[in-house]
Amino acid sequence: MQNWLFVSAITFILAPLFIWGFKALPRERWQIICAIPVKKLSSGTWQGLNLTYYGLFNAIALCMAVTLVLILTGAAGIDLRVFAAIICVILGFCLPASQLIAYWVEKTPYTFSVGGASFLGIVLGPWIVLLVNTASTRLLAISFETMAVVSALMVGYALGEGIGRLACISFGCCYGKPIDRMPQVVQRYFSWITFIYTGNTKKISYAHQLDGRKVFAVQAVTAVLYSTAALIGTLLYLHGHYSWAYFLCLMVTQGWRFLSEFLRSDYRGNRKISVYQIMSLLTIPYAVLILLLFPSTGIDPDVAAGLRILWNPAVILFLQTLWVIMFLRTGRSDVTGSALSFHVHQHRI
Repeated sequence: MQNWLFVSAITFILAPLFIWGFKALPRERWQIICAIPVKKLSSGTWQGLNLTYYGLFNAIALCMAVTLVLILTGAAGIDLRVFAAIICVILGFCLPASQLIAYWVEKTPYTFSVGGASFLGIVLGPWIVLLVNTASTRLLAISFETMAVVSALMVGYALGEGIGRLACISFGCCYGKPIDRMPQVVQRYFSWITFIYTGNTKKISYAHQLDGRKVFAVQAVTAVLYSTAALIGTLLYLHGHYSWAYFLCLMVTQGWRFLSEFLRSDYRGNRKISVYQIMSLLTIPYAVLILLLFPSTGIDPDVAAGLRILWNPAVILFLQTLWVIMFLRTGRSDVTGSALSFHVHQHRI
């Protein structure tokens, strides 16, 4: 019963967030949080640094994902020090890779690629976990089941990717094709799943001039699909089915990543099948190999034990630090600018 209550609680948090996000975030109002004056210009105005909702939702997505991984691994009896080491190493690889791979594929230094970072994380993750397991066994006399951590990471990744689509909706990136250019079956049955973007600083506006038009809401479909996979994966995990939770979340996220790019209009390279799609396909046979190399024991975790770990000042500070790092990394806009001016309200003096 407590497993179902835990998953239900996550669902009740996500549902209103998604309903609000799908309605509000395509609007111009929900792209820039604030602008910070950084340099005074000769005109008397200030050059501003824009902080975006893109960074805010990415930071929330990362913290939610890491929190879920923390709870799941804690429920499986994984030591907190082991968890922190694994998360820090994986993020140390994946955060820089998100920009480097985007530059390699899309030839622009001012964008991020979740697809590229996730591919690297999926490939390196099991071996990083195995390496930390070996080190912790020798140095701390602490050992754990590798698949329990690998599976938790995949479930957390699915949740983080789902919530992270709100960032894309806000910035107007990763957008779908105009609904009138979609296949007839999509137009007939899914014409209600659309966004209309407003604002000339949205990527959909300056890249393809599609603001004001109905486009297929591919980010919304992705958010719901990935989050649902994460919720089902959480239930499977908490019932001891680590391998099934891992494989389900990987198949849904990577399979949909491959299919969804055929429904998108944003630039993903010059090929019919993009580099990101090739990456997603390669992860599927790789996942089968991982399942063969790291079998699961199937011990039932205790979700209450995982939740108790959250009541730790070190954990709270760790999550807050991750939030700040992610927000500062992805929330500072390099592709939009602002000019600020200040004045005194004379009637209030």
